Amino acid sequence: MKFVSLVSVMALGLALSACGKSDGGGNATAAKDSAPKLGIRPYGDETVKPDMTKIKNADLPKVFDYIDKHIDDHVVNLQKWIQQPSISNTGEGIQESAEMVKGFYDQLGCQKTQVFEPGKTKWGSQANPVVYAKCDEGAKKTLIVYWQYDTMPVTQPDLWKAPPFEGRLVEQAPFKKVLIGRGATNSKGPEMTFLNAVMSIKAVTGKLPVNLIFVAEGDEERMDIGLNKFMSEHMDLFKGADGVWGPGGSEGCVFVELTTSGNKWGRGPDYSDIHGAFKLAVDSPAWRHIEMLSKLTTDGGNKVAIPGFYDDLLPPTKETEAGLRKAAAGYDLKKAAKNLGITRFISDDPYTVLKMLRTGTSMNLDGIWGGNMFAGGSGAILPNKITSKHNFRYQPNMTGPDIVAKLRKYLDQLGYTDVQINVVGDVPWAIRDQNNDLAKSNAYSRSIFGGSGGMAFAGGGGGYWPAYVFAGKETNIDLPISAAYGGAGGNAHAANEWYAIEGSGKQMGMASGEKLVATALYSFAGLNGPIAAPAPPAPTAQKAGSGS
Repeated sequence: MKFVSLVSVMALGLALSACGKSDGGGNATAAKDSAPKLGIRPYGDETVKPDMTKIKNADLPKVFDYIDKHIDDHVVNLQKWIQQPSISNTGEGIQESAEMVKGFYDQLGCQKTQVFEPGKTKWGSQANPVVYAKCDEGAKKTLIVYWQYDTMPVTQPDLWKAPPFEGRLVEQAPFKKVLIGRGATNSKGPEMTFLNAVMSIKAVTGKLPVNLIFVAEGDEERMDIGLNKFMSEHMDLFKGADGVWGPGGSEGCVFVELTTSGNKWGRGPDYSDIHGAFKLAVDSPAWRHIEMLSKLTTDGGNKVAIPGFYDDLLPPTKETEAGLRKAAAGYDLKKAAKNLGITRFISDDPYTVLKMLRTGTSMNLDGIWGGNMFAGGSGAILPNKITSKHNFRYQPNMTGPDIVAKLRKYLDQLGYTDVQINVVGDVPWAIRDQNNDLAKSNAYSRSIFGGSGGMAFAGGGGGYWPAYVFAGKETNIDLPISAAYGGAGGNAHAANEWYAIEGSGKQMGMASGEKLVATALYSFAGLNGPIAAPAPPAPTAQKAGSGS
């Protein structure tokens, strides 16, 4: 208890800029004069600005002006959050981060804030904390706001051009200022943009146009295992909600570990690694594992070879096909590949690539380990055990348990009955209808800002997030899901993850992203005039913070 109390005090101190009284806009007044002056240009080099003729609420221009005047402080808020590691796969900074997020919600003025400990999940792993907050503004409508506060580990520190937990601002063409840091785009940048926006609204008007219910998990990079349990046990906390602020639908993803060991196999080293010289006369579990993996895919790993894997896969709808063709007309594959850090995609046809990314399936080899794991040098080792990690991306009407069952059956047929399968977690797919007030108001708000509401997260359109817990799967919550994201970011899960601070061209910077959020909330509340019916946005390459 003493540790948690100390963490809470430290985290809240960070969230409130260490001292001073909050002015309601995410800034500590006593420290404001001494805060760093970053010289952020609110519109940067953007060529598209909001159409003020569509801004009907008198408060929104005041909120916009407040955001412009305080954008330096808002960027500092993001830097401080980036400086707090929150790596769910190692546990580094997770408890501190949960308390820090609770401090954000306390600062916003939410009446109820709490850090929950879900405990052991149905997959056997211990969950990380879930942070809950309810902000009752006396409004007619209520939005659930989904966050993840965890990030991936830093696996290649030597490749970073700025320390991953510094939050340094650098120039990166075509942007004059981007923030480099782990979690910058997945997903602290978009989330802090939202928080800055609602804090600005509170600073200007004293209240929000909608009630908010926040739920922030620390296990998104671990298959949302804690959120799954939390949502199933605390559905009462979400009563009365009208929608969810999130990326919309989601593909499915089931994550497994495959392990080959001498002990289970009955050959090779059966207790520990042994000297590699004995390979002369001893079987190798490692080579057996590689042989097994080679039979699970074909076409260079691009097609899953497990019998029946594709049986339940539904073809894309005509509407999806039309949207993909429209998006492909303006999709620059070479630029997307360069921004993603790859030489080329599997296909050279933009439509085919977008179709793969939006409606495809895959079995990935995420990592493999065993034996001599030291970089450089030598050291003869015959491993007694080798483990590989794999995520299967799947679509309607496939299911994670069915994929695992087919994998088990195939391995047994091949003679690999000894290979162990450990299911780390499963995130089912979710399809969301966009014919609702939330989606329509967000589309209208994006049109006010030039129709570029999607994040230009170059390269990939795939990604899962736990939309299923809000879509009637495993819970009784079944709500519209939509968000109006602004800004740009990239390199999620990679070196030099970034988030645009000053925009460029049609890609928004942080200030414009905050204004879009504010506009969307007022529009959903029905406080920004009647909602027009703009054409549905075409599929984008990938939205920052859209999932793993």
